[in-house]
Amino acid sequence: MTGGLVVVVLNWNGADDTLRCLHSLESAAAATPFRVLVVDNGSSDGSVGRIRREFPGTEILELPFNLGYAGGNNAGFRRAEEMGAEEVLFLNNDTVVDPGFALPLLTVLRSQSGAGAAVPKIFYMAYPSVLWYAGGEVSLRSGLVRHVGLRHHDDLRFSRPGTTGYATGCCVGLRVSVFRALGGFDESFGMYGEDVDLSLRLQAMGFRVVFVPSSRVWHRVSGGFEGRLLQKLWLRTASTVRLLRKHGLAFSVPLFLFLLPFRLVPAAMGMFFSVFRREGV
Repeated sequence: MTGGLVVVVLNWNGADDTLRCLHSLESAAAATPFRVLVVDNGSSDGSVGRIRREFPGTEILELPFNLGYAGGNNAGFRRAEEMGAEEVLFLNNDTVVDPGFALPLLTVLRSQSGAGAAVPKIFYMAYPSVLWYAGGEVSLRSGLVRHVGLRHHDDLRFSRPGTTGYATGCCVGLRVSVFRALGGFDESFGMYGEDVDLSLRLQAMGFRVVFVPSSRVWHRVSGGFEGRLLQKLWLRTASTVRLLRKHGLAFSVPLFLFLLPFRLVPAAMGMFFSVFRREGV
């Protein structure tokens, strides 16, 4: 099988999450055929062996060490090109997908020439009707980068398809030709920000990021950062500063830093309470 969609799933010492994700993709591929590529980012927990045993037909790209989100997915993209993919979808391994998630995204990418990226509606896995992402809003003037609908229960407000500010790297589909023209993810970002950067570069090329609410995904959300809220906040702050230096106006970074304390308090409270809700406290 050549052409069509290749779904790239990045794994690093996360076999349990990845296997759960692959089971959901298996059901989805029965509805809309696509291929899956697992990129292993130098795992040391026996992930590759477990994945091979449970999904012996799945393509696995083994990297010698952890290249991070951007580096691992860029390597996955190069392999997807070799596989003859026409579309590529980057999917976090700590997700499960709706059986019908692929077709709405592919329909947008194949029927709308101005659509550079297509993104689904994403829910918290622990709270299946609570939204994590229903589009993105970004302001280069103030440094505001936020998910639309975050922690809201789903309703009609979040069910309108259309152009949105940025795609989340949790799940984003693109035509191979577009991702190639963009030069892939910027690997200098480290953790966070590379998806917003990609979206801004895509828009600068004249393409749109399209939110497709009929495609649904559930996300376990930052399993690797549970109990490390300050580290997560610091990484997000550093990535936003880098983003503004690359794309923003002259005053963007000082204004962002001035507004930062007013944003950190509600952000920290949201993370804090989400941890306690997961633990049933």
